[in-house]
Amino acid sequence: MATAALPVPALGVAADRYKYRYIIAMTVSLASVLELLDTSIVNVAIPHMMGNLGATLDEIAWVSTGYIVANVIILPITGWLSALFGRRRYFAGSIAIFVVSSFFCGNAHSLAALVFWRIVQGLGGGALLSTSQAILYEEFPREEYGTAMAIFGVGVMVGPTLGPTLGGYITDAFGWPWIFYINIPIGMLALALSLSFIQDSQFQVKAEKIDYVGLLLLAVGIGTLQTMLERGERLDWFDSREVITYALISAVSLIAFVWHELTTEHPVVDLRILKSRQLAVGVVFGGVLGICLYATVFVLPVYLQNLQNFTAEQTGFVILPGALASAFTMATMGRTTGKFDGRLSILAGVSIFALSMWKHAHFTTDSGMSDFFWPLIFRGVGLGLIFVPLTNLALADLPMSKIPNGTGLFNLMRQLGGSVGIAISATLVQRFTAIHRADLIANVTQFSEVTRERLAGIMARLIVTGTPAPLAESKALMVLNGQVTRQAMMLSFEQLFLLFGACFVLSLPLLLLMHRSKGMPGGAAAH
Repeated sequence: MATAALPVPALGVAADRYKYRYIIAMTVSLASVLELLDTSIVNVAIPHMMGNLGATLDEIAWVSTGYIVANVIILPITGWLSALFGRRRYFAGSIAIFVVSSFFCGNAHSLAALVFWRIVQGLGGGALLSTSQAILYEEFPREEYGTAMAIFGVGVMVGPTLGPTLGGYITDAFGWPWIFYINIPIGMLALALSLSFIQDSQFQVKAEKIDYVGLLLLAVGIGTLQTMLERGERLDWFDSREVITYALISAVSLIAFVWHELTTEHPVVDLRILKSRQLAVGVVFGGVLGICLYATVFVLPVYLQNLQNFTAEQTGFVILPGALASAFTMATMGRTTGKFDGRLSILAGVSIFALSMWKHAHFTTDSGMSDFFWPLIFRGVGLGLIFVPLTNLALADLPMSKIPNGTGLFNLMRQLGGSVGIAISATLVQRFTAIHRADLIANVTQFSEVTRERLAGIMARLIVTGTPAPLAESKALMVLNGQVTRQAMMLSFEQLFLLFGACFVLSLPLLLLMHRSKGMPGGAAAH
């Protein structure tokens, strides 16, 4: 851990205060990566879990849903909980809960036990993201906030990307329980480091009363919203009574929650901080970032595995260079923070991301590894240029005491945006495929010269490879049907990539509502 000995710009008491900042940065990043890896690592192991636990796809989906629902419920109240228990105790306790529940998840012998411990794991994991960000803003001197956010951002961007790869490798090599057991040694290291180096916040004010009504309304509102997003596509959205029930409960609870929090003296989530236009716009932009980040992370592996027949491991190797480009860009951005207008960096990032999506839209069913390399590098660089300046701009007007609350709302919106992105992607892939398939089939008829030639060619190949002549025609029709479906899916993926690129570009006018941040987050402490 030689990083702790890096030169410190401050002197005397300040130098002493920031002495362990790099160790603390590594600690909180480790915890955040754990949390984010577990959001996506499980998806690859789902078929193995189904066989092992005798569960249907609908039932096993609760392993993912339970974790994410618990996560989003905890996210907005992390600042309040941190003040209630003391930051050091709350952060270390959350890691401990995460580690213990990881053991029980791996050890689960029934679906009910696995879902229960995943929910507990989500309650522990939800704290790690926002509290990590708040810790970094306090443990680094103001001129190094960019570096702090870059270290944190690398984990946030790389975690969800590497999850499926790592999950696929571990599941194939050791079995699905090990995707949970691997958390234990890493979690224990993060726990030991956090107990040794992380201190309570100097700025937090403990709430005098616990807002039980606010807590209940938040848990019900966010919980049902997230459950609706997770299950909507599977249940055919608003054709299902279950989804309509989730939507109504969520809407009523969240409206009541907003009204209650704005009128109560000791709110569990201080929504009044959204009076800061900088934060309000940053939170909305964070939601768009979540939609585009998670949707493309979701769609690309589906394309690679369904149309290119890649394994989980091969998919990981395709995605890895982009993740590394993202990490490298963020590390560079951290060094330049404050030297120029952060909005220009976001503009450049969105433009490069849109260029990458345009290149994604030119993938075909015959594309190979070399075709994926540069578009994914561009995507990584684009996202890397956005994350650090967006976080610093969003929180720029908040006093240090409100930073935990601000990071909670910012991360909540990114996470909810991610769920919306995945839900939209999963639904639109099917809808677009059905539309394109109908269009293509209209041209594949017995009266079409091209169709007759294609069928004759397929039949000739089948007969040469040993298929009896009477069966060749029906088999050729099956092959042709498969080719039409593949092309329809390919067209739907191309449309989706363009859609998410356009979605990000159309959000750019939001930047005009933000001012160029002269200061850094926490600068309003004196107000």
